[in-house]
Amino acid sequence: MSKLTKWATLICIIFGVASAIYINLAVSPKWLENQVRYQIYLNDAGQQAYLMSGKEKTLPPPVPYESSPLRQSELDLIEGEPSIKQQWVYFNDKPDEPILLTANYHYELWSLLPAFIAIALCLLTREPLLALFSGIVVGAFMVGKFDLSADVLIPNLATTDAASILVLYLWLLGGLMGIWSRTGAALAFAEMMSRKFVRGPRSAKLVTWCLGVLFFQGGTMSTVLVGTTVKPLADKANVSHEELSYVVDSTASPIASVIAFNAWPAYIQALIFVPGVAFLATESDRIDFFFSSIPFSFYGIFAVVGTFLVSIGFYRFAGAPMRKAINRARLTGQLDAENASPLSAKELQTVSVPVGYHAHWFEFAVPLLSLIMVAVLTYLFMGSPQIHWAFASALGIALITAIAKGMTIRQVFEGMGTGWKGVVVASVILMLAITIGGISKQLGGGLYLVDLLGEDLPYYLLPVVLQLLTMLIAFSTGTSWGTYAIAFPLAMPLAWAIAQSSGLAHPEVFMMICFATVLNGSVYGDQCSPISDTTILSAMTTGCDLMDHVKTQLVPATTAAGIAAILWTLSSLLLT
Repeated sequence: MSKLTKWATLICIIFGVASAIYINLAVSPKWLENQVRYQIYLNDAGQQAYLMSGKEKTLPPPVPYESSPLRQSELDLIEGEPSIKQQWVYFNDKPDEPILLTANYHYELWSLLPAFIAIALCLLTREPLLALFSGIVVGAFMVGKFDLSADVLIPNLATTDAASILVLYLWLLGGLMGIWSRTGAALAFAEMMSRKFVRGPRSAKLVTWCLGVLFFQGGTMSTVLVGTTVKPLADKANVSHEELSYVVDSTASPIASVIAFNAWPAYIQALIFVPGVAFLATESDRIDFFFSSIPFSFYGIFAVVGTFLVSIGFYRFAGAPMRKAINRARLTGQLDAENASPLSAKELQTVSVPVGYHAHWFEFAVPLLSLIMVAVLTYLFMGSPQIHWAFASALGIALITAIAKGMTIRQVFEGMGTGWKGVVVASVILMLAITIGGISKQLGGGLYLVDLLGEDLPYYLLPVVLQLLTMLIAFSTGTSWGTYAIAFPLAMPLAWAIAQSSGLAHPEVFMMICFATVLNGSVYGDQCSPISDTTILSAMTTGCDLMDHVKTQLVPATTAAGIAAILWTLSSLLLT
């Protein structure tokens, strides 16, 4: 790190901390009324109820809207926090249609400060641990939480999500990769694929692309599964880690938004209910609406097409950083840049097979097949893939196979220990990314951005405005699903109101276009954010430097987003 970079880093941290303390002492948050509408029904006991996360919840007696302290007119008058944060209310003209009022807040532009500090330091220092921790400190100080361990880290690390990450990515994934490194199974699989299918970089990337499309569940599972599978054969074929991580990342969430036979429709449909809109009235209507909107998922389509073009050797649109990485790998055999710091530890990139142990490719393929089968079958029979079961089955099979073939228990667990060491840094980064994402959401950065919109916006500009806003929200928070929870309940009613006021002939088509922009803009922001779990996992499983992955992926992803923006605007003008 140069002297100039060190000074810039220090100034950035001092600015962030000083600003956070100033905000805590002198800036009052802006409280906003938020109306959340659920599909209300009468349960068997005759009580009003609704579904949340698949569980039935009954409504307390609602109060008249005019008497609620959570009305915007009341929130504008308060000093400090409101006495309650949510309340069920009804309007006098619709007493049988209660809605949930919630009070949320933001600090206007200041709400984006933690994410800005984290991303700026990532770019400056290429040290995600320092960047994420600094962003967490700034966010915590903004809300007056100065005991970082007791008030911030422990509460966030004690959550179910954090425990799930530790079990899955540290213990199960790390253990599995460690055993494959110890037995030489991954190398044997790569050699078999090289003999029969992979003849060079192009065929290695095509295998990667096909697996990415095949595992269309999206998100972290697709990223880990594809990255772990293809890295050995791609390394052998001299595919740069930047190139490989781009193909893995851009065939994860983008493909899930296009081939949506996964958990996405069930989750998103609950966020897009708009009163009075017939084609969004029931759950089945909203799921049908999701699938009807897929032809407008232009970013997802072009992102997947872009990875295919890179896979077959067409790099013109990929940008100078990607072409530089490709040329370096082909000409010198160096899979990483000289100053790179891969998230995957060196221990996992070397093989230490015990003397007398002969690896076979099926030691890699059988656990992998088990992983896929468990994930698919649990999705078919239980409605969502049980990722922990899938990886646990793969780890168990790999462990038993190694022992059955003559490896001692000590040697197997030495391999697992090596695997745990290899992913511990990436696991910590993931934990910090979740923590800063939660703080950014608490500070209301997404709410502030959406609050900038108004119903007087020309209808043909709304899709691109929604795209840009969701790209920024997801980039700042590192999560597409979290962005959906913020943006959809606000964007869909706004789109309907603008469609009605503009007198559009086909308002349902306009709603589909706006829906697709939120869906795809969130995917782009998540995919390109250095604090996103899928971005981190793509770099980790392919052995790439995190910021090298972000920088090389940014150009082709932005190209796809730009083309999508043009098509959404044209669709609004020509089809509605």
